[in-house]
Amino acid sequence: MKKINKKKGIVFWITGLSGSGKTSIAKKIIQDINKKYGPTLEVSGDDLRELFSYNKYSRKQRFIYATSYSKFCRQITNQNINIIFSTVSMFHKVRDWNKKNIDNYLEIYITSDIEKLINKKKKFFYEGKHKNIVGKNQNAELPRRPHITLNNDFTFSIKKLSQILLKKIYKSKL
Repeated sequence: MKKINKKKGIVFWITGLSGSGKTSIAKKIIQDINKKYGPTLEVSGDDLRELFSYNKYSRKQRFIYATSYSKFCRQITNQNINIIFSTVSMFHKVRDWNKKNIDNYLEIYITSDIEKLINKKKKFFYEGKHKNIVGKNQNAELPRRPHITLNNDFTFSIKKLSQILLKKIYKSKL
């Protein structure tokens, strides 16, 4: 991560497969992040999908949406507001763009085994013959060099995982 720019907010970009716990963890850490780093929004890719009627799931459309999420996050942090953004957005180009174009960008990767996600029935679309499911029948470009990696193998509660993540964030150079 580049040297912190005190005039801009921080993007806590939480990525991982659907059902890995990204949004649940984001909701658990927002109060602590708000106290330590200042005004913070918590938004998910699902929130923006609903808000902007993003209802296509092809690889091409997912890339377009992910690119718009990055620009949205940059706009928020340019106003000196932090954002915890949870999204699948499994594209190297998007994360590379974020690292180059967003000051105070912290990439957090929640790892989970796709078979466990399917077996635990974490998301309805993992069952059956749904198409365009990242990690199942659409390749995921897994993060190469996230700033923080957190493994969710479903042996810890979301509360415990959130506490572990907060410790890792505090140890980072923010």
